[in-house]
Amino acid sequence: MRFPRLVIAGTHSGVGKTTVTLALLAALAVRGRLVQPFKAGPDFIDPGHHSAATGRLSRNLDGWMLGEAVNRDIFTRAAADADISIVEGMMGLFDGSSPVNEIGSTAELAKQLDAPVLLVIDGSAMARSAAAMVSGYAKFDPALRVAGVLFNRVSSEGHYKLLKEAVEQETEVVAVGYLRPDPAVTISDRHLGLVTAMEQGTGEFYGQLAKAALETVDLDRIEALARSCSELTAAAPQPVRRNHGRTVRIGVTQDLAFCFYYPDNLELLEAEGAYLVKFSPLNDQVLPDVDMLYLGGGYPELHGERLAGNVTMRTAIRQFAERGGTIYAECGGMMYLTQAIRDFAGTSHEMVGLFPAEAVMRKPGLTLGYRTVELSQGCILGEPGTTARGHEFHYSTLVPRGSLDYACALRDARGISKGQDGLAAGNTVALYTHLHFASHPQIAKSLVSSVRRTSPRLSVSPGGVT
Repeated sequence: MRFPRLVIAGTHSGVGKTTVTLALLAALAVRGRLVQPFKAGPDFIDPGHHSAATGRLSRNLDGWMLGEAVNRDIFTRAAADADISIVEGMMGLFDGSSPVNEIGSTAELAKQLDAPVLLVIDGSAMARSAAAMVSGYAKFDPALRVAGVLFNRVSSEGHYKLLKEAVEQETEVVAVGYLRPDPAVTISDRHLGLVTAMEQGTGEFYGQLAKAALETVDLDRIEALARSCSELTAAAPQPVRRNHGRTVRIGVTQDLAFCFYYPDNLELLEAEGAYLVKFSPLNDQVLPDVDMLYLGGGYPELHGERLAGNVTMRTAIRQFAERGGTIYAECGGMMYLTQAIRDFAGTSHEMVGLFPAEAVMRKPGLTLGYRTVELSQGCILGEPGTTARGHEFHYSTLVPRGSLDYACALRDARGISKGQDGLAAGNTVALYTHLHFASHPQIAKSLVSSVRRTSPRLSVSPGGVT
C-alpha cells in the first residue's frame, strides 16, 4: 500500500515543530482529509494535541524503544484508512540516544518508514544562510530524503521569498511555505513540556492554526510530497480480543493529574481480554467496580491540594491494594501512591500512603532518558529476567521514609546501570519509568493473567466473557 506520509523534523529543539505539525494537521483536516498523526519518541503531550486537531488517536513510534518492525506495524495499522499520515519528529532531525549514531532519532524513524522529511527552520533572522543549513541537513545522510523545507517565525511574504529563492537556487529541496509568529497560536509550556490538550481549551485554537497554514503554506505541495513515497507492506490485522473467561475490568485514571498513556499499552491490555473503565482521582469519590488499577503519569504535583483533599478516593485506593487488588502505576501514578508529594513551593500534600516515601519536586533535578527495565524478582509484570523498554522524564526525587522494596533493575540506552525502579508491595508495582508495552507485549499478558489468578471475583468458575 502507498500510505502517503511525511515526517516533520526540526533543525533543533524549540524551532516550532509542534506548532507547524498542528497547523498542517488542522489545515489538512479542514480540507476534508483523513489525517493520521504520529509522534516520534517518548512523548504524551504532543500526541494529545494531535488528536484534538484531527479527531484521530495519535500514536508514538520510536526506534530505540520499539525497533523497525514494531514501528512499521503500528504505523501501517493506524494509517490504513487515512488519506495522509503526518509524523512529528523529536528534538533535532539527527538527535537520538547517542551523539555518534542515529538510534532513536527522527532520521532513523524516517528511514524505517521510508518517508520523505519536511524540515522546519526558524527563518526569523536569516536569508541565504538558510540554503547552507538546508544543504547540510539534506546531505548529512544520503539514505535520508529531505524533500521540503517550511520556515517558521517569518513575518512577511517578502522575507519568505528571499528564503525560498536562496534554498531552491542552491539546493534540490523545495520550500513549501512559512508560518508567521503569532502569540495567539502559541502553546504555553512548563516543566514537562507544553500545556496538555485538555487544558488548552476549545477547538478554536486549532482552527486558528489551520487558518494560518491555509494562508501561507502550499498544502497541495505538502500532499504531493507525502504521495511521493514508496509503498509499504501492510501489517497483519489488529489482534482480536481474546476470550480467556471472565473479563478483567481495569480502572484507568484519566484527568488533569493523570493523563499520560501510550494507546498501544491500553490496546494490548484489551487484546488480552481487559475492559477499561476511566475514573478520576481528582473528581470521583469512589472507585469503579474493577479488578485492577492503572495509574498513569501526568501532573499530580500541580493538583496536590485537590488530590490530598479527596480523602475518600485515597482511602479507597489504599484499601483496594491492602485487599490484594492489583495496581500498576507509572511516574505521576507512582508519586500518588507514596505518603506525600512536596511541590515546587515546598508544600507537602498527603497522598495514598502505600509506600513509605515522599516525592519531592526539584527544578534542578530533571531526570530524562531511555530506560531498559529488567525484573529482579517475579511480580505482576512477569518472571525474573523479563525486560522491557521505556523512558524516564521527571523533576521529582523519591525520598525514602522507611524500607522500600524494588522489583526492577534499571539501565540507560548505553547499558549503564541507573539503579533500581519498580516499588513493589503485594500486587502493586509502581515505576518512575513509563514502559511501552509493545517493546515486550508479554507485559500486558502478565498483568491481565496475574489479575485472573488473584482477583476473588475472577477466581470463580471461568464462564464466558462478561
